Amino acid sequence: MPFDHNDHYHRLLLRHVPAGSRRALDVGCGTGAFARLLAEEGIATDAVDASEEAIEAAVAASPQAAEGGPRFRHEDIARVQLPPEHYDFIACLASVHHMPFETVAALRDALAPGGTLVVLACYRPRSAVDHAWSLAAVPVNAAVRAAVALRERATGTAPAADRVRPPVAQPGMTLAEIRRETERLLPGSSVRRLLFWRCLLVHRA
Repeated sequence: MPFDHNDHYHRLLLRHVPAGSRRALDVGCGTGAFARLLAEEGIATDAVDASEEAIEAAVAASPQAAEGGPRFRHEDIARVQLPPEHYDFIACLASVHHMPFETVAALRDALAPGGTLVVLACYRPRSAVDHAWSLAAVPVNAAVRAAVALRERATGTAPAADRVRPPVAQPGMTLAEIRRETERLLPGSSVRRLLFWRCLLVHRA
């Protein structure tokens, strides 16, 4: 079925881009949709993903790469030495559960003064509140999927089945654990629950 939960939150993430940002990093960029949005804002964007297939698809979908588009690289961010205080904006979309959570500390250190790190994270439901939010999301998810499917049929958009599928991993951390580790590694940051089985971590340097 069509409808990508991560794509749904792109506009929310863009609202956290600091004014005047010049350099950005998209971690776990997948096929590059969010990285292309950043580049369209005139931001020099590095985009990395551990999936070689995803990077190949991102490059193929980004013919403007030679004209200021994102710079895509096949890399495991947990094994890369990032330049200190370099990026004005760093985004990590639904990929932090594929790596040690401590990786956010390296992302923190790569932020320029005044920069912002946003992490759209998946979490493992555990509490009664978690399960209540999950149940509430089900009918909304079904309705949005149906609406997107009708729109794709009407516009002739390629069906979701034709798109590159990213690696799938079940999140190991609960929301409470994410909040606790965020407070330890990124003190002063905010973590809030979102509807579609996600939470949003925002850290400002």
